[in-house]
Order: sequence, then C-alpha cells, then structure tokens
Amino acid sequence: MAGFPPAAAWRATCGSDPVLAVWAGGWPVCFTVRSGDRQTSFEFIDGHVTANNGKAQFILMAPEPIWEKFLQPFPPRHHHAILAMRMRVPEFVIEGDELAFAQYCHVVRRVLDIGKWLALGNPAPAPVSLRPALGDWPMAEIAGRYVEVTARGVDHRIYCEQAGTSGPTILCLHTAGADGRQFHRLMADPRLAAYRMVSFDLPWHGKSPPPTNAIPGSWRLDTDLYVELILGFIAAAGLERPIVLGASMSGEICLELAYRDPDKFSGIIACEACDRIERRRAMWAADPRVNQAYFIPEWITGLMAPQSRAEAAADVNWHYAQGGPGVFAGDIAFYADEWDARDRVARIDTTRCPLFMLTGEYDYSCTAEASAATAAKIPGARFQRMDGIGHFPFAENPRLFADYLLPVLAELEAGQTRPAERV
Repeated sequence: MAGFPPAAAWRATCGSDPVLAVWAGGWPVCFTVRSGDRQTSFEFIDGHVTANNGKAQFILMAPEPIWEKFLQPFPPRHHHAILAMRMRVPEFVIEGDELAFAQYCHVVRRVLDIGKWLALGNPAPAPVSLRPALGDWPMAEIAGRYVEVTARGVDHRIYCEQAGTSGPTILCLHTAGADGRQFHRLMADPRLAAYRMVSFDLPWHGKSPPPTNAIPGSWRLDTDLYVELILGFIAAAGLERPIVLGASMSGEICLELAYRDPDKFSGIIACEACDRIERRRAMWAADPRVNQAYFIPEWITGLMAPQSRAEAAADVNWHYAQGGPGVFAGDIAFYADEWDARDRVARIDTTRCPLFMLTGEYDYSCTAEASAATAAKIPGARFQRMDGIGHFPFAENPRLFADYLLPVLAELEAGQTRPAERV
C-alpha cells in the first residue's frame, strides 16, 4: 500500500507493541485499512494479531492521496486523525459495524500510529505517543477550596483553585466532561505570574460532587443553568469583573455571558467558539456497550493538534477518562442540542466588555472559519486563528497558547484597570 509499511512488518510490530499488549484481552476485533485498491487487514484475538482474511467488521478507506497526507509527520488540518477525517474529509469513509468501531477505535488509532511510525522510516517499537515532548515545565503553586453555590434551588459544593495572589483575575472555565486541572500547566507559565488565575469544577465534574440524592447519569447542562452556576460562583468567590477564558463548551458560554452580562467582566476570551454548529454530538459517549474510559479520550485525541505536547495531551486524555457516568454526554446536551446563539450574537455590545475569539487551526469540531464567521457578526469582536493548536488550547499546548493569550491580556490591561479581588 502506497505510504503504509509492508503488511507483514506492520502486523508484526503491532503484535509486539507494548501499548496494544496492555489493551489486549479476550476480545476479538477484525478490521481493514484500505488505500485505493490496496489494503492491510488486522485480526486481534486474545492479544495476538494476524491477517483477518477479509472478514473485517469495519473498513477504513480513502484514496491514496488522503492517506499520504495523514502519514505526514505533521499532517495538514483535518487529515491528522481518523475522526477528523471522518467529519471533514468526504473521501475518507468508515464502512461496516459502527458499534465495533466505537468499541475499538483506540485500538485502531494505535495501529495507525504504528503504521505512521514505520512509514516515516523509524524502527520498531513505536513510542507511546508520536507527539513532541513538552520538555521541562514548572509546577504551579495552586491553592484549592470549596465554595457553596445554589442554582435552580439546588445547593452545590463547588471546588475551585487559584494560582497567584494578586493582579488581574482570569476566570478559567473548563471544557465539556473535564475539570479545572486543564489549567494547571497554563497556571505554571511564569509569563502569567502577574495574573491571578482561578478555575472551578462544575457540579459532577472533577472534585465538585453531584448534589445530595442525585441520580447517577442524570446530569444535563443547559444555557440558563450554566450561566447561573458561573455567576453564582463569581459571587461566592468574591470576584469582581474578572477576565473570563473558556474553550469549546465554555467558549460558547463566553459568548452568552458577553451577550447577557457584559458589565460583570473586564474582558471575554472565547476560544473554539461560534454561534452554532451542527453534528457535534458524540453518539457513543453514553452507550452502555462502549467503554467511556476508552472511547471519550479517543474522541478527544483527534481534536488535538499533532504538534500538541505529549505530556499535555496525555493529561487531557486522562481527565476525560475519569469522567462520571453520562457527564460528558450531559454537557454535550448543552452545546450540541440546546444552545443556539445565531439570533443574538450580533447584539453583543463589545463597548461594555471587549470580546476576543481565538480558535485552533486543527479544530475540526468548531473550525476557525466558523469562529471567524461568528466574530464577523459581532461589532468590535476580534478573531485570530491559532496555528498549531487544536480544540483544547490551554490544556494541549499551554506554552504555545500563552503566546496567543499574552497579547490579548496586554491589550485588555492597556485599556482598563480592575479593583482588587479575593478568592
């Protein structure tokens, strides 16, 4: 197959791969990778891999030029991961048993990682991650505590963290299904030492427990509840006109906050955000036949840029593997189903609160084009594409994200002053 390694060497390397050895068990899965009219087949049984003799449960297929892009060390955007190609590259198709693919997509991705590693002329074994290393990075000095927040008449114990004790406050809002740990590496960046950075875990996320007597799996987020929780936390923590920073789900709510309550903020930085995108539901995220601890991180993996740092990307995946039952799906219910701001983003008043929109080059869920189109509807909004970054900018590549964030913060600082705040 053009681009891919010879089938026998590819299967042999998969058979001795330490990652697949850990994932191997009593499960059987058979699949085929097809490039043009050529293909390589894999059958895993009890941890052993062989050719599957054409009895594939599903087939990943694309013309040779598409796979050639995928096999580059740093592929062009939307060609860097199988789920990205599936959504944004029409020539790429997954045919066959959808459930089997969802159950074993982490195995498929690892097999393709090994194929790429060998195709690039590297010797076996393939490293655990093909991403570049983060290198030395400081540890943030973080203090945590709980505050009480009531929303819709329900009392919540909300866990929050703070890095820094003085300076303008940045309120950091985590993404769907995750928690405030996403900001730990950004909080450690010495270039941000002049800021107080505050994050909190939504109810059911991270260290914020479900409310008393809540039914497991019943978490559902919607716009009004999300806004009430954020404003309730700001009041409980004693914040006064913070800069708010979010991405993806929390980037969308940044736009809503800019519309509803601009005077409560000194600036809003909405990453990976736009007024509405269809087809954002991860259909297998709450299916009892699919292991969420494998599937959801695999979904997330494809949303990160290939340049994102191995250690940081591993952190993101680990956070997502630890989500409670139905929590990720309950968050998606907010921005994939209920939230739609197309009728109101044009009425956002940026003279009352500056709005900056930043979106990663490799984000295939909320593309840079979609964010730019939304920013164009908002008088005074500022948009920038972040090259080399995906859907989780502050978590997947904190050093590079800070390069984009710092000029925005400097501009906000130049334009206004803020009173002292407490957490």
